[in-house]
Order: sequence, then C-alpha cells, then structure tokens
Amino acid sequence: MQTLRFTATPSFYNDLRQRVNQYFTETNQEQTGNIWVHIKALYFIVSLIVSYIYLVFYTPSAIIALPICVYMGIMTAGVGFNVMHDGAHGSFSKSRTVNKAAAFTLSMMGGSHFMWNLKHNNVHHVFTNVDGVDDDIDIRPFLRLCETQKHHPMHRFQHMYFVVLYGTMHFFWMFWLDYKKYFRKRIGNIPLTKHNMPLIDHIIFWAGKFTCYFIMLGLPIYKLGLVPALTGYAVFVVVTGFLISIVFQLAHTVEHTDFPMPDNVGKFENEWAIHQ
Repeated sequence: MQTLRFTATPSFYNDLRQRVNQYFTETNQEQTGNIWVHIKALYFIVSLIVSYIYLVFYTPSAIIALPICVYMGIMTAGVGFNVMHDGAHGSFSKSRTVNKAAAFTLSMMGGSHFMWNLKHNNVHHVFTNVDGVDDDIDIRPFLRLCETQKHHPMHRFQHMYFVVLYGTMHFFWMFWLDYKKYFRKRIGNIPLTKHNMPLIDHIIFWAGKFTCYFIMLGLPIYKLGLVPALTGYAVFVVVTGFLISIVFQLAHTVEHTDFPMPDNVGKFENEWAIHQ
C-alpha cells in the first residue's frame, strides 16, 4: 500500500496547541478527566453490572426485562463514548494505568481495545475520511459514503435501510470486524507485527472475546434458556449498534464534510490538523 504523508509545516497545529494549553492554564483546569467524569463513568459501569445481574439471576418478566435490555444498550454505548474512548486517548485520567483500564472496557464489551487503538488513533484520526484508508467509512457494498466509492443501484435506498445496518454494528464488531483485521494482520495501512502486537495482546484479544461471549451469551442461555437469552441479547445489540453508529457517522458523513485524496505519490498538501 502507498505510504501517505502530510507535507506542510505544522504551523497551524502548533499555534492551536499553544492556544489550547494557554486556555487550560488560564482557567486552572486539567486536560484530563476530573471527579465528575469519573462519577459519570462509575454510573455507566455500575448500571450495566446491576442490570445484568438482575436480568440473569433474578429473571424478571418480559415486560420488565426488555426495557432493561434497552437500558443496557444505552449504558454500553455510554461506556464506549465516555470511558473507553477517553481512556484510549489518554484523557480519562492523569494515570496511565487508569487510562489503560478505561480503554480495556472495550474488551469486556466484545471488542478489542488494541485493535481500536490502532484503527481509531493511528488511522482514523490521522487520515480521516480518506477512502481506502479510514475504514470507518468503508461499509461497502451496503452503504456508499463518498463519491470515490463504487455506486450500486441499491444505494438510492440507503437512506431508508441504513437503520437496519446500524443496528447490526455492535454484533458484527464482536463477531467479524476484529477477526477480519486479526487474521489479515492489517488495520488500514498498518501491518500487525510482533512490534506493534506483542504476545500479550494476542492473549488479551482471545481472552477478552471468549469472556464476553460467556458473559453475554453463554451464562444467560444457561440460566434463562435459549429463546429468552437470544431475544434479550438481540434487543441489547440493536440498541447499542444503532447508538454507536449514529455517533460515529457524525464524525464523517455530515453536511460540508470533505473526502480528500492524496496526489499520485501519496502526499497531502495540507498539514494534518488542517486536514482533520
């Protein structure tokens, strides 16, 4: 794959960074999460745990259980956006260990915090909306999100059927997308090697997947039976998938968004921050 580069001097970024730092200094605020961020995180996580225990071990009626499954989907998206995401960016806490723990919550929800870190921080935030590199906009052939992607007749209806696809996002993330990257040994244009994916990350990847499968499917099926467990799980993943997809797309396919492409030698005229 062609190596992409931003060739402009980062004058805009340096000036922006200086102004941001000055703002936090003048307002006497930390650039990482404060007590309120941590209370919010605790609320999301405790809500998930308590809801799960009540559903699986106390077996409420369907009229109570299904709204709780919806609530768990909302809380899972909340953990993703307010705990995992901030931890992966190193902004949840001053402590590097706490940030890693916050990022690790993704592995407990069926994803892979390692895959996310490379995909999101190293690919998406650097080459945002670059077709063929930023796989956040690669939902082919089902959705066409920029003009450089191939047009299929079904795309004239994508504004109607996207809801169904968004609802499957969390499910496919858990059972397909991470494995696709893992076995292809590549995330975007970043190869997975012993250098950037040591043995411990392989162990965590598989341990996290199977732990999540046991918690979200194995134990509920054992305690509740196949149909009730799968019904509740379906409600949960659809709500989670729809919420995370809607928010993800707000970073990509909205009015006035561009989809720049490099020149024939892989260079962008702008610096990274202007591209962003």
